[in-house]
Amino acid sequence: MSSRVQLKVVLLGEMDCGKTSLVTRYMSGTFSSKTQTTIGAAFCQRNIRIQQKNIKIGIWDTAGMEQFQSMCSQYYKGAQAAVICYDVTSLESFEKADFWIKEIIKMEPDCKVYVCGCKRDLTDSGSKKRAVDVHDASDRASEAGAKFIETSSKTGDNVDQLFLMITQDFAETAALAATALLPDEDETTQTIQLGADLLPKTSKCRC
Repeated sequence: MSSRVQLKVVLLGEMDCGKTSLVTRYMSGTFSSKTQTTIGAAFCQRNIRIQQKNIKIGIWDTAGMEQFQSMCSQYYKGAQAAVICYDVTSLESFEKADFWIKEIIKMEPDCKVYVCGCKRDLTDSGSKKRAVDVHDASDRASEAGAKFIETSSKTGDNVDQLFLMITQDFAETAALAATALLPDEDETTQTIQLGADLLPKTSKCRC
């Protein structure tokens, strides 16, 4: 993670639940139905202007595959916000979200948790049946002290709102006056793709 990042956000959830598409939509405003499976984790960063301050947000998109779950703790260490993603058409991915909520609360008790139902466009269009009731998901998030939102990376619905909510919460609760804020600068993005050997490779952002 860049030493200049002030707000560290980590995305956790099952494989193919929509994490990478969520980050890609937020970073580039684009969507592709064909995304490469994240190996290890991918990192992007962006400047956010809020409350007349510049905040550099760093986003870790972690792998959802079972064999990489033991590696995830190194990516969410020190995170101020965690987005727990699930697919609204997959009950299995929603049940797995419980594991990640408990894990992040146990490992990073001060981390703010956001539960995000992804792929809402599939149910809105009728192409797939909803497997997770929105009220059940909202209640589950509230019980864990987390905030809840549903998004669609395909349409962009609520994607910017999710990250705006995260940034606003950080601005209100993280004592910005004690944080070294960056001067105004253009938005930048960076990706570090990490494989199973944990050796960083720098390339253009594809997270």
